[in-house]
Amino acid sequence: MPPDMPTSAPLPPVWATFRRFLPYLWPADAPALRRRVVIAMVLVVAAKLISLAMPFAYKGAIDAMAPGMEAAVGLAIALVVAYAGARFSGVLFDNLRNAVFEKVGQEAGRRLADDVFVHLHRLSLRFHLDRRTGAVTKVVERGTKSIDTMLYFLLFNIAPTILELVAVCVIFLVKFGVGMVGATLAMVAAYIWFTRTVTEWRNQLRRDMVDMDTNAVAHAVDSLLNFETVKYFGAESREADRYATSMRNYAKAAVKSENSLAWLNIGQSLITNLMMGGAMAYSVWGWSKGQFTTGDVVLVNTLLAQLFRPLDLLGMVYRTIRQGLIDMEAMYKLMDTPQEIADAPGATALQAKGGAVRFDHVRFGYDPEREILHDVSFAVPAGHTLAIVGPSGAGKSTIARILFRFYDIQDGQVTIDGQDIAAVKQASLRASIGIVPQDMVLFNDTVGYNIGYGREGASQAEIEAAAKAASIHDFILSLAHGYDTRVGERGLKLSGGEKQRVAIARTLLKDPPVLVLDEATSALDSRTETEIQTVLRNISRKRTTLVVAHRLSTVVDADEIIVLDQGRIVERGRHADLVRADGLYALMWNRQASEREDMPAGPGVEDVFAVVTP
Repeated sequence: MPPDMPTSAPLPPVWATFRRFLPYLWPADAPALRRRVVIAMVLVVAAKLISLAMPFAYKGAIDAMAPGMEAAVGLAIALVVAYAGARFSGVLFDNLRNAVFEKVGQEAGRRLADDVFVHLHRLSLRFHLDRRTGAVTKVVERGTKSIDTMLYFLLFNIAPTILELVAVCVIFLVKFGVGMVGATLAMVAAYIWFTRTVTEWRNQLRRDMVDMDTNAVAHAVDSLLNFETVKYFGAESREADRYATSMRNYAKAAVKSENSLAWLNIGQSLITNLMMGGAMAYSVWGWSKGQFTTGDVVLVNTLLAQLFRPLDLLGMVYRTIRQGLIDMEAMYKLMDTPQEIADAPGATALQAKGGAVRFDHVRFGYDPEREILHDVSFAVPAGHTLAIVGPSGAGKSTIARILFRFYDIQDGQVTIDGQDIAAVKQASLRASIGIVPQDMVLFNDTVGYNIGYGREGASQAEIEAAAKAASIHDFILSLAHGYDTRVGERGLKLSGGEKQRVAIARTLLKDPPVLVLDEATSALDSRTETEIQTVLRNISRKRTTLVVAHRLSTVVDADEIIVLDQGRIVERGRHADLVRADGLYALMWNRQASEREDMPAGPGVEDVFAVVTP
């Protein structure tokens, strides 16, 4: 061990951390689990009492074998049999304890993991955009796994070891005097001090290793999630180098951590064997003076050997608990992350009928120092279409995110059918809005599952009806496994148009009064876009629809068009009026018209955002 211990950040308090976990270990709504905890602890005590009786049986057998005791061979044999029976009973009770407690530990870990998962879904979009998914899942995985291990060691190693230490000290006091007790306690104190000191040093090494591991996993997940992008730019070697660097850093940290274990094991062995040697020498000296019997020498040896066995594990137990606290600390930090977007006290469900949307003097910025929307106001009466157009970065997609209440605005008000979306429950708000985004990411499951995700509990007939309305039913039937065909990671087995049709079918199944089409056709070729636009026009009837598209030609029929530039409304009116006005909209229209004449049909430079309401 190095002479100077590196300073490290303070570890979380042990009791404070476990106090948060006690409700999971002792759940108020699960009396059966509580009974299992009690039974397991009774078995722990029974196993320990039996193990303490074993050395006395061993001592008795040895004493019965002294010269002149040949006639008592039956007693010696009986004591040996009792000793063997006690050893078996200890193993039996230990395994029964494990069997009884296993369900308690698994249920505690499951409940905690469920709570963490639910909390992660309650956090804002900002949180998930700022964090790497791989890193978050790794934190949750390590935290839940460490809990099960620490529960086992705390209840079935540390607690029985304390009980055994007290019993051994009482036995030594009665049979060998206070000196043996003092030596035993001094040995245990030195062992604990050494273990704690070295473990604190190793914990810093463990922190470094965990950080490197998290970075390596995050890099790997990020790279694999962007598999296509890596291929597009021929960056396989670049990604391999990044991953190799992360793994090299992890390997160096792991080597330091594992090498430090050797110092810990050497020191622990030295302390315990010094005590064993001293105690055995003292008992042999007492035997030579006629104070102790030969069996007493065996008794001391056996009691100390039994005490050293859990003490040897105590070093590993202490390291596991302290290291587990690091993992639990990271997981609890996730649980303690406050909800940026929360339902207001007394919030009621949104009562969406016509789906009229209104933005009233809305001001918003992702960061306080950078405002995106400046005093934006518009109203969309039921049955009207509102298109919002403007160059990239004008804030069009931000309006859709605000409507979903992924973010709260700094000033102004957003209403649906006259109800402030900040005053209604988020679940009811989002249940009233459907979306077909530009980049539809599907679950790595079947086509049927992805369509059925639009409404929980939808029947197969309803799923197929939605697929027919989205003009994808025939394509699905042509697949080898029909609706049971898996779409691959993020739906990569489907083309862009096929994924968009699945997204449309999912939204149709949801049947919301408000629909968001966030640049739903910008990534498609002209033919596919025309087909999708036909489907979109059909589904946009009788519901509020928010559309983001690259081509202005897709929104020429809007009842009103708003031109957004740098977060401000600079023009508004119908298509013909805006073209005659010869402003920003006319410039964008003429540029796209020129591109259509000079180039094959494809995405334009500008974006379009449209809002359609019934």
